[in-house]
Amino acid sequence: MIILAYSTFALLAFPCVALHFLTSRGKAKESSGNNPNFVNFQKQYFLAYFLALSADWLQGPYLYKLYSHYGFLESQIAILYVCGFASSVVFGTATGLMADRFGRRKLCITFSLVYSVSCLTKLSRNYGVLIIGRILGGVSTSLLFSAFEAWYVHEHIETHDFPTEWLPITFTRATFWNGVLAIVAGVVANFFAGTLNLGPVAPFVLAIPFLLASGAIVAQTWNENYAQKKVKFSKTCGEGLRHVFSNKRIMLIGAMQSLFESVMYIFVFLWTGARPRRRDPPLGIIFSNFMICIMIGSSLYQILTNQRYSAQLVVNMAIIMALVSMVICVGSTKPLNEHSQMSYLAFLFIEIACGLYFPAMGYLRSRYLPETHRASIMNWFRVPLNLIACIGLMILHDDPSKSGTRHIFILCSILLSVALFCGLRFTVLVKDDSAESVNGDVANSSNSPRNMP
Repeated sequence: MIILAYSTFALLAFPCVALHFLTSRGKAKESSGNNPNFVNFQKQYFLAYFLALSADWLQGPYLYKLYSHYGFLESQIAILYVCGFASSVVFGTATGLMADRFGRRKLCITFSLVYSVSCLTKLSRNYGVLIIGRILGGVSTSLLFSAFEAWYVHEHIETHDFPTEWLPITFTRATFWNGVLAIVAGVVANFFAGTLNLGPVAPFVLAIPFLLASGAIVAQTWNENYAQKKVKFSKTCGEGLRHVFSNKRIMLIGAMQSLFESVMYIFVFLWTGARPRRRDPPLGIIFSNFMICIMIGSSLYQILTNQRYSAQLVVNMAIIMALVSMVICVGSTKPLNEHSQMSYLAFLFIEIACGLYFPAMGYLRSRYLPETHRASIMNWFRVPLNLIACIGLMILHDDPSKSGTRHIFILCSILLSVALFCGLRFTVLVKDDSAESVNGDVANSSNSPRNMP
């Protein structure tokens, strides 16, 4: 596995760099790339956001390893993961309200402080302290993936009045550089935890300065923004939920996001937890390989959008890729929850699918979710997402037949099949909207005064 991990790293680097330069030439022709105000605004956002993401990525390869290093059983570790997911369910909807009411900037600063405390709890071997840390980590995750994006979209549209068509440019660049940071974070985490032999807790300690720096930059350089109308908690949550259930397009976007990303959450547990027990692989390098694949997917997304492929089509393609990979994992996972080399290669394709999915889904959310309730709706999406992940880990991974991992892959395949159905249904609705718009334009044109006899 060690040889495979390092050789994969070398082999993936070339297509990743080649695709980046290929897409960079296309980006140079974009009018937005010549707009200095837009570029400066992006840099202001990226600096704080990327520091936050770097801190998050540093912890990714070694969370399971840390708990295992402390001597906890797999079932105990699963409970720790579930606590993080459950806290996102309980506190997730509240973060949307707090972002809209108290300010997205304040919530981004709060994220850096809460996540820093979560990292500090990893220094303790006490199971109760670690549970508290996972709960704080779940709250932080909700903030990271709601408050930052909500702040950016509001500033982009409302404050700076940039065209909505430029939003996918930011999402694509964010996904690409997110991948670069994740690759570097995996190598750095592997160096400190493995090469320097500082142990799996080292990346968590290293993440704290990044979090504090992100919070300081937000506090000093970002403007505060709120929802245009401040309403009560119950009304905000109720309005967000009403939008989800009353608008078929929003509901389908939420279904696709919840199903696809819950599979990715489960996958995060599987790739480190269900590995060969005979010899520890270089987790940081494997993690970096996954992130290279996300970068490749991000570049492919840019190529596809340049060729006029719609965002909903790209999301469907990503779901299909992940589904095929999960089916391969079902057939190639060994009885004792160990992965074969075929499973590892399937993991790489799952990450390419993620690189396609996240910028495309970000664009769909920016287009179809109302700005005033964006944060609340996004956190409602996370409720089924985290519930599915909790149920999958609690029920299936403790399978006494020792085939729990294979059963989880089967569950993930079913979830992705449902996600694909939702994606196809969403595509049909969008096409119907386009057809109605064209027919309406034709009717209006035929009834206009100049066409009257």
